[in-house]
Amino acid sequence: MPHIDPLNRSDLPQFEEAFARYDAIRGFLPNSILTMGRRPNIAAAFMELNQAILYEGTVPEALKMMVALMTSMATGCRYCQGHMANLSHVYEVPDDKINAVWDCETSPLFTDAERAALVLAREAAGVPNTVDPEHFDTLKKHFTEAEIVEIVASIALFGYLNRWNDTMATTMEPKPAQVAIQAMPGWDGGKHGMEDTVAPTS
Repeated sequence: MPHIDPLNRSDLPQFEEAFARYDAIRGFLPNSILTMGRRPNIAAAFMELNQAILYEGTVPEALKMMVALMTSMATGCRYCQGHMANLSHVYEVPDDKINAVWDCETSPLFTDAERAALVLAREAAGVPNTVDPEHFDTLKKHFTEAEIVEIVASIALFGYLNRWNDTMATTMEPKPAQVAIQAMPGWDGGKHGMEDTVAPTS
């Protein structure tokens, strides 16, 4: 169970326009946002940053979702893993590719550009950070400097979200849990409360 309960959506009517974007893209409103809503300025700042990083720019959204998934795998946040498996699915990443993200260096499912971004995410998310100049040399073969900023911003955004959700034990919503279980056999939500969720049958 969560350490701090999320508010009800009706408690935050000032955010309804932003919440509608979550409905349109994900089909639900994350409990993480409703918990941040106990300090509305934090929720507002986060949603604005999230929009600018994940949904604007020139790096494909599907790649940014996989970068965020890799970051969440490296830090161990099951809540964010479920959410980013779901968003990867929303942006039409196949289940077998979602399942292979951790093994991107050897899997034939990834392009060289995707591998460069995903390896950076894995190395950047660790403690200590093990990114070195060679990682950026590889990135620069595939991405502009502005796009590299976008990729690093995606990693850094999940530095915040991984710590937030893993610390708060945010309760997982059914939809991302179902997608994660379907795409990543053996995955479970752990302390985020969806251990008994089952994958859809169709």
